[in-house]
Amino acid sequence: MALHAVSPAAVSSPLRALSRSLPQRPGCGCLPKQPVVIYSSTNFARLQTGPVDFAGRPLVLGRSDKRAVLTHATIEEIEAEKSLIEDQAKEKMEKAIETVQTNFNTVRTGRSNPAMLDRIEVEYYGTPVNLKSIAQISTPDATSLLIQPYDKSSLKLIEKTIVAANLGVTPSNDGEVIRVTVPPLTSDRRKELAKTVAKLAEDGKVAIRNIRRDAIKAYDKLQKEKKLSEDNVKDLSADLQKVTDEYMKKIDSIQKQKEQELMKI
Repeated sequence: MALHAVSPAAVSSPLRALSRSLPQRPGCGCLPKQPVVIYSSTNFARLQTGPVDFAGRPLVLGRSDKRAVLTHATIEEIEAEKSLIEDQAKEKMEKAIETVQTNFNTVRTGRSNPAMLDRIEVEYYGTPVNLKSIAQISTPDATSLLIQPYDKSSLKLIEKTIVAANLGVTPSNDGEVIRVTVPPLTSDRRKELAKTVAKLAEDGKVAIRNIRRDAIKAYDKLQKEKKLSEDNVKDLSADLQKVTDEYMKKIDSIQKQKEQELMKI
């Protein structure tokens, strides 16, 4: 079935547009049985084939009749798809921010903080487990940590793991508990930690970019399924970029805060 161009003025009058653009039957002044009705608006397009009445409205067909409909999303459908994909992206970006913040907490400062041991994993009976799951960690004072394993046989293993983690602290095992002394930061050590913070921040930004990429792929998939137009995808991608920029700024903010914390101590 061939489609013919219809002027904007003609779209408002489907019957007149069709009588001008579609061929008449030989020897007959009526329209074909399967005329085409084209509806258009700024964000909605629908192509429908089937019989119409003299006002241009589609007629209800019997079960034996055939008709084909090609539909692009309505404004409401576009907003629904945008909300679903964008909300999922925001949720993942929030988790990425939380991960960055957690990693920043593991970067030690001059004061003792149990969070600096958050990423310590111990090979406990052949299985890597988080230190906090096999020991209680407390801060008896501002410059030390106290580690009390639930299983005293793991004391040496925990001590060895902390040393290997290169946190700039010295664990001491007295056979009952492990004491970790947190020395003051030197100028060189501050610079090293600042580089670590910058690396962790960049890892977070990479995660944010990957989330944005996956969201755009979801929009592209809808375009291939003819549910969104190319212009729809461009607009939605531009909105998603604004969201991405906001989360990038959040990472910059907490990175700056952590760096200032390192310099003050």
